Amino acid sequence: MSFPWHRNTNIRFSTRTMGSIGVLSMLLFGGCTVGPKYRRPAAEVPASYKEVGDWKPAQPNDQSLSGNWWEVFQDAQLNALESQVNVSNQNLKAAEAQYTQARALVRYNRANYFPSISGGAGATRNKISNNRPPSLSTNGATYNDFQIPFELSYEVDVWGRVRRTVESYREQAQASAADLATINLSMHAQLALDYFQARTLDTEEQLLNSTVTQYQRALELIENRYAGGLSSDLEVQQARTQLETTRGQAIDVGVARAQYEHAVAVLIGKPPANFSLAALPLTTPPPSIPAGLPSELLERRPDIAAAERRMASANAQIGVAKAAYYPTISLGATGGFESGVITTLISGPSALWSVGGSAITPIFDAGRRRANMDQAIAAYDQTVANYRETVLTGFQQVEDNVAALSILEHEAQVQDQAVVAARKYLQLATTRYNGGVTSYLEVTTAQTAALSDEVTAVNILGRRMVDAVTLVEALGGGWNSSELPQRPECCGKLTGASR
Repeated sequence: MSFPWHRNTNIRFSTRTMGSIGVLSMLLFGGCTVGPKYRRPAAEVPASYKEVGDWKPAQPNDQSLSGNWWEVFQDAQLNALESQVNVSNQNLKAAEAQYTQARALVRYNRANYFPSISGGAGATRNKISNNRPPSLSTNGATYNDFQIPFELSYEVDVWGRVRRTVESYREQAQASAADLATINLSMHAQLALDYFQARTLDTEEQLLNSTVTQYQRALELIENRYAGGLSSDLEVQQARTQLETTRGQAIDVGVARAQYEHAVAVLIGKPPANFSLAALPLTTPPPSIPAGLPSELLERRPDIAAAERRMASANAQIGVAKAAYYPTISLGATGGFESGVITTLISGPSALWSVGGSAITPIFDAGRRRANMDQAIAAYDQTVANYRETVLTGFQQVEDNVAALSILEHEAQVQDQAVVAARKYLQLATTRYNGGVTSYLEVTTAQTAALSDEVTAVNILGRRMVDAVTLVEALGGGWNSSELPQRPECCGKLTGASR
């Protein structure tokens, strides 16, 4: 809406008038906000985890999950690598930039709480046409026009449209902060996964190389027996086949091991060519992870918090859509100085001002506002469904990994017994062969069984470490929704950060 300019020397009076109108309007109309008040929808939460069962929970003296949750594994090399993720990981930097954008949008929309004031300056030289229709101006005259205008505009937030918009963007910024925490957790967890898988391959490679050494000695013994006529060439070839096959397996481990090393390098922000991960075979099982109560998961997982904040944002958008049914009330004022002579521009007689207001509402829009309201409600319903699905997925992931750890712990015990039996079998087969009771085929069969059982035991240990990390991630690491930026009710600012 434009306001005509009127000449008036009492510009001081107009400024006071506008200030009073602005304050009065905020006092009279600032408390009314249309739209539903947000309440977090209920989600079905079980009383306890089904798969915990007889699985050993964390004891009171066990280290609980904290911000640096990876410290529960008590691995100095892992701790050193994890500390570099926050500094150099590029995915995390991108998420931080996205969160900064979200905070800037809150400030941008929050500016609508206040009047907009603009000013400028202009100078023109004009000549009136001699053939211009009769008017107050003299035809053919040439004159100067110097102006210093100021304009103030303000939308009175009677129905809370501005407040609901700021609320929506504020909740979106909180969701972005939770997204940042989710990516932070994911990057640290992925590093731990790659690290423990590399260590598992270190253990497997160590086992295979040790076995190659044993097979090399066995081949030398058989070759000596063959030279003395005590063994056949068939037995020599059996031993050599066993040796070279195992040696090939040990070499093949290096392919996956190199890939995990490269993945770790990227996660800590380094080119793979500039990073080496020292070999460190696994020797200890994973620590006990405190699963806690299912009800705590709603506060401990940042992805659930992000989904919940997006519900709040969508709820505020319903209020924005509903405010469109009510008139838009605006106040405006213009003022400044205008003169045909620059030397008299800044003077009382050159002052001018205009003040006024408007209330505008659509009379007919062919159902546009109703469609916008339906869209906002449907968008909210979508966020509710997404939230509940995220909660269900969170429970599933915890149950999956608790079950996996429990089952793998039992499997590891059984597999240890299989390893002991296989080693005994190999010892007996070797004794029988040395005594001439059986052929070397029985020894190679026992060797294959023993190596297979030992490799399986190593892989089970690696899977237990991986599932322990995955369980920590499913539990939200050491995060809590209280780490989200604060959101004061009095304003749209966000303070703090989620990391």
